[in-house]
Amino acid sequence: MSASSLPSPFHSPDPERAGSALTEPRASRITHGGFRGKTLFVTGGATGLGRAVALEFARLGCNIAFCFLDMPGRDVREMALLTETTLTAMGVGVYANTCDIRNRDEVEEFVYRACDKFETIHYLVNNAGIAADGALWRLTPRNWAEVIETNLTGAFNCIGAVAPLFRGQHFGKIVNVSSHQSQIPGFGVGSYAASKAGLEGLTRSAAVDLGPANVNVNAVAPGFVRTERLEQLPVEVIERAKKGAVLGRIAEPSDVAQVISFLCSDAARHVTGQVVVVDGGLSLV
Repeated sequence: MSASSLPSPFHSPDPERAGSALTEPRASRITHGGFRGKTLFVTGGATGLGRAVALEFARLGCNIAFCFLDMPGRDVREMALLTETTLTAMGVGVYANTCDIRNRDEVEEFVYRACDKFETIHYLVNNAGIAADGALWRLTPRNWAEVIETNLTGAFNCIGAVAPLFRGQHFGKIVNVSSHQSQIPGFGVGSYAASKAGLEGLTRSAAVDLGPANVNVNAVAPGFVRTERLEQLPVEVIERAKKGAVLGRIAEPSDVAQVISFLCSDAARHVTGQVVVVDGGLSLV
């Protein structure tokens, strides 16, 4: 799981050399259709929705590069090892490592090492996110900054790191994981709702900037999804969410992962700058 001891040219690259490598588009190449043999980079891929996305793309034949971050009180590293083992058993290539997406240098290092293993990246799913719930008057500047830097700036860093690759190969798909709360926030989710609303703005802007290079950028906005975060909510909140959704259920991670894979498929090649709501009709009532 730790970074492998690569020969000297593959250690953390010289800043000037790395900068030019990551900012100058590569020569254009022909990218075949379908998923098989392509590479996905998914953030927060060890657990929850990120893990479901990794498994979905592996099922379709993609190599998987996923990053994660150790978190207090959670066995994220152990879950990452389990996810890596499962993906390997599915017969695809896997690169897994820690990466703080708030740090652009760490993101570029992760992309550099993933490309060393798989040559390039074709899909980016910005899934990693955190929340610091609380009424605005109780939310500290530090709480606010951590959420914005992770959910919004982290996505910006990842898009910036893969953009030269995508532009050079004239192909790429980006899907950002937003939330229904970007448009319909509940009480005490000020920083989270703001970060996701910003992420949707970033989605549309990136779609405009990268569209001429044949890069599609979209977002999904799930409602409540059965992940570890959901388990932390009171039972009455979950029951209210079930009753509030017109389909009368909570989404499974695979429900959202399959929409993400659709947005990355050839079938969605003319869809960009859109936010697809996957909330079981929660936002309709």
